Amino acid sequence: MSSAQPLIGFGQVRHSRTRPRRHAFAYPTWFLLLPMRSLAKQPAAELALNRRAAISFHDADHGDGRSIAQGGALAWLDELLQTQGILDAQGEVWLHCYARVWGYAFKPVSFWYCHRSDNSLAAIVVEVNNTFGERHCYVLPQAHYGQTLHADKVFHVSPFCHVQGRYDFRFMRAEHAGESKTVVRIDHSDADGLLISTSVSGKLQPLTAQSLRQALWRYPLQSFGVIARIHWQALGLWLKRVPFVRKPPPPAEFATRGGL
Repeated sequence: MSSAQPLIGFGQVRHSRTRPRRHAFAYPTWFLLLPMRSLAKQPAAELALNRRAAISFHDADHGDGRSIAQGGALAWLDELLQTQGILDAQGEVWLHCYARVWGYAFKPVSFWYCHRSDNSLAAIVVEVNNTFGERHCYVLPQAHYGQTLHADKVFHVSPFCHVQGRYDFRFMRAEHAGESKTVVRIDHSDADGLLISTSVSGKLQPLTAQSLRQALWRYPLQSFGVIARIHWQALGLWLKRVPFVRKPPPPAEFATRGGL
């Protein structure tokens, strides 16, 4: 496995709810796409890893929160894949996530792209955090770009959605005219059909000191903005009289397995 270089993406988050009231929004965003195995061998000089900085990445923000001395988030991921019977993800692991900005980050969802040694996808792990400090993972084996993958919804995210139905995930990577783009689409459906569509897209470029400055200058309070926008949109749903759902207990298992 050759060493891979970290990337940064600039793009957009879109969200659309169909019922009982229509509600939609779109925000500009930026995110990291980190080659975790390569970074474990040779940290990138441009990105602050597990230390304070205006923009930084901390292993403890993911998985079971283990420290870098305990192997960090990558060790957690390898253990998770092992318990799920996914034994061939020995290639690069790319983590699509938000950074810490000014020491703070809230990461609603992160995506772990787990590759085999031949660079084909072995699995994708969708890591979800809610505003109650809880975390859950959806493990999607036999993943392919452009293919729809499914998982039952078992984890409480929004106080305006019941924990029922299923998620349909679709992951896409495209190269066109020298530009690289990634798109993730997540549709939540229940017994009455499609309820919510969410997507995260962005154009990718090398992570450099210049691209990090660009992110900081354009979105100096992004981490705080993520959590603020979540509460702002919740207020909008409340004003539209969308029914409030009490938070149920978290699922007994930390990971839920999905599939085709």
